[in-house]
Amino acid sequence: MTATTPRSLRSWLLDDAPASRRQAWFGRTYRGWLHFRRNPLAVTGLAIVLVLLLVAAVGPLLAPHSPYDQNLDMRLMPPGTEGYLLGSDELGRDILSRVLYGARITLYIVILVAIIVAPLGLLIGTVAGYFGGWIDTLLMRVTDIFLAFPRLILALALVAALGPGIENAVIAIAITTWPPYARIARAETLTIRRSDFIAAARLQGASSARIIVRQVMPLCTSSVIVRVTLDMAGIILTAAGLGFLGLGAQPPSPEWGAMVASGRKFLLDQWWVAAMPGIAIFVVSLGFNLLGDGLRDVLDPKSGS
Repeated sequence: MTATTPRSLRSWLLDDAPASRRQAWFGRTYRGWLHFRRNPLAVTGLAIVLVLLLVAAVGPLLAPHSPYDQNLDMRLMPPGTEGYLLGSDELGRDILSRVLYGARITLYIVILVAIIVAPLGLLIGTVAGYFGGWIDTLLMRVTDIFLAFPRLILALALVAALGPGIENAVIAIAITTWPPYARIARAETLTIRRSDFIAAARLQGASSARIIVRQVMPLCTSSVIVRVTLDMAGIILTAAGLGFLGLGAQPPSPEWGAMVASGRKFLLDQWWVAAMPGIAIFVVSLGFNLLGDGLRDVLDPKSGS
């Protein structure tokens, strides 16, 4: 491998006349990364999300104590006392260990919700926008019904009906979160359904389902990805709100919202019990917002990047 290989690779990535579809894809991705890294706030958001992924993966190895073991002799210890870097809660459990384990629960909820709502909203929106007529009217009126209710209130009603628990919380959040994705996908589809390449695909005998999956959905994906990233903060806050009200992860699971709820009784004197998981919620939500803003700048076709 010669010393000129990195420069040759860069030239290959930035070639204005790519020789293959793969080169075009890698070149577009590389240009997007160059544009993304010029935004320090977006890079900060990416770093926060990567730290969350790392903590969720190796959190049990980093935790100094078990998040479940109780030690009433060490209850409500302030940060930095007796090996409790972030203090202990009302049952003597290490808050740092519980925050680290709670990152895995938060990431689990976020990933499951994203896996459900993004494809669902994308499918409903593209179908409605492509076919139009009564199909569009029916699907959009259903979407309007879900949008008419505040997300948290509807999620509370659904969890109350389904019962408390992480899985039921994920289902409730997903059911209340998909309508904006459908709206975005429909708007994108309406702008491209009369395009020449769509007409060419029809002339070649492609079915409507194939056109939607192979032609329309890929063009709507970037907008949906940006919306998903920006919505992560809202998903985290909704999950934390359900946990705060006792409708999400159940004790003794170290879910951040439930930790804030248990610490609110000691907020004036032992502030760290509620503040530490609250700071974790704030930082992770901020990271996803910053990352989403950066991705929007990169993936927005009107940005000129």
